[in-house]
Amino acid sequence: MKLECDSITFGYTRGKKIFDRYTRAFLPGITVLKGYSGCGKTTLLKILAGYLKIQSGRILTPDNCSVTSRLYRRRYVSYMFQGINLLPLATVDRNLRLCAEMAMMSSSKWKKRADELTSALGLKELRNKRANSLSGGQAQRAALARTLMKDSPILLLDEPTSGLDDANTSIIKNLIVSDASDKICIVSTHDARLLEIADEIIDFNRPVSL
Repeated sequence: MKLECDSITFGYTRGKKIFDRYTRAFLPGITVLKGYSGCGKTTLLKILAGYLKIQSGRILTPDNCSVTSRLYRRRYVSYMFQGINLLPLATVDRNLRLCAEMAMMSSSKWKKRADELTSALGLKELRNKRANSLSGGQAQRAALARTLMKDSPILLLDEPTSGLDDANTSIIKNLIVSDASDKICIVSTHDARLLEIADEIIDFNRPVSL
C-alpha cells in the first residue's frame, strides 16, 4: 500500500509554483512534514486529500482510486484540519456519529470505535458535552477522535498538537502511534515534540525536499 506523488506541479498563482514536478511515495508509518509557514506542508496535505487540484502529474492512491472521488474521501482518507473544526453545538458523541454515518459505518462498528477512541483520549466522561463547552485540549482531542473514526488507511493530520501543553500532546502522540502503525499517516507540524514519533521526516526548509 502506498500514496504517491508522481511529478506533480501546483501553484496558487500563475508563475509561482509551490511544487514543481514533485515526486515522493508515502508508505505505511508516520511521516512528519516540518518547515516554516508557507513552505507547502498544508498544501501537500490538501492535494493528497483531493481538496486542491494539481496542474500536472498524478496522485497514485491505494486501489487506484481518484483523490477527487467520493469513494476516496469516504473510505480511504481522513483529514484533520488546523483548528478544531468540530460542530460547536453538537456533542462529542454526535460529532463522532456524524462522521461515522458519512462513512456508512454500521451502528455496532461506530459505537465500538467511538468507545475505543474516547477511552484512549480521555474523553469518555465528556461524550455528552457540546463541543463549544470543551477546553482547548479537550476539543483538540475530540477533533482527533473524529478524524480517526472511519479507521481509514490514510491519515492526514494538520498541526494536531498546535498550542497544546505537554500532557495533551502526550495523549495525542500515543494514540497516533498506536493507531497509525499499519496506516499511511502524514503529519504537518511546527511542533518539535512530534519528531520523535516519526518513521520519516521531510524537512521543507531544505530545497532538496521539494
